[in-house]
Amino acid sequence: MKILRIVLPVLIILFTVLLIKGIKDPIDYQKEKDFRYKHVIQRLKDIREAQLAYKAENGKFTASFDTLISFVQNGTFTLIKQIGNVDDTSAVIIRDTSFVSIKDSLFKAPDFVVDSLKYVPFGDGAIFDMKAGEIEKGRVKVKVFEVIDTKPFDKNQVLSVGSMSEATNAGNWE
Repeated sequence: MKILRIVLPVLIILFTVLLIKGIKDPIDYQKEKDFRYKHVIQRLKDIREAQLAYKAENGKFTASFDTLISFVQNGTFTLIKQIGNVDDTSAVIIRDTSFVSIKDSLFKAPDFVVDSLKYVPFGDGAIFDMKAGEIEKGRVKVKVFEVIDTKPFDKNQVLSVGSMSEATNAGNWE
């Protein structure tokens, strides 16, 4: 009887701790996953923006992070500003060409580090897998790219943007 009085409260405390832990662990896991994936998704969006800018200037996507990072750091957009109405035959049309830094245009955050574009956030130095190429849809050749998280927090939910088999620039989280 004395043993039961000692063992029963210990078992109650143990089962209470296990129950709380069983409820809390999945919640903590989901919070951590959401936090990490928010950063990975933002990085994939940044890569997508850089790829789209690269394609706008070069006519194709790149499979090289070194090329993409150099392009973002040193590249420019060509802007043509037209003053006047083309439909008005008596008007004088002035076209002014200017160049705008890609880094300043796409990534306005002052703390944005272009060199980190290739690294998976929280990936201990892991680098995204990036591919670029061309596929045929119908009889039309389409330029495509794909970027895949090589070190996902959840192996059953690997994040990626673009596709090497479909003409899309969407992320699989969208």
